[in-house]
Amino acid sequence: MSERLPHEKGFLVSWDQLHRDGRALAWRLDGKGPDNGAWRAIVGITRGGLVPAAIIARELNIRVIDTISVKGYSHQTQHDPVVIKAPQADLMGDGTGILVVDDLVDSGRTIELVRKLYPKAHYATIYAKPKGREQVDTYITEVSQDTWIFFPWDTALQYVSPFRGTD
Repeated sequence: MSERLPHEKGFLVSWDQLHRDGRALAWRLDGKGPDNGAWRAIVGITRGGLVPAAIIARELNIRVIDTISVKGYSHQTQHDPVVIKAPQADLMGDGTGILVVDDLVDSGRTIELVRKLYPKAHYATIYAKPKGREQVDTYITEVSQDTWIFFPWDTALQYVSPFRGTD
């Protein structure tokens, strides 16, 4: 069998599936915060963490939401991640009571960087790959390292050839 491109071992996530998985993550996090089970705030890692953060905030009735923007790619080239927008400093402290949310942990480098800044925060993703899994405290679904996840904001409806081709 020939080598496949990353997108050829794809895991397509629909809006419905993302919503179900986001709610499942919220249920797993419910009552786990340090303030009688509550979280002080949610910080979504932009951009992928914005939709999961909104779902979790709704499900857990968390009104304080901020973002941290980490850039680890330029076009298609990966580089060391850097913070290009930090969350509100007086909100964050060392991260105690803060729920940091992203859509996916892949290599773990993004969350590793954020964890250094806010070591006491709780880190949660919907999807996790083996290389980054140790960086998150809570996740819902693990996929293989060589699986390419297609999120609904990155896709459009179109025909795809069968994996083994057609006769």
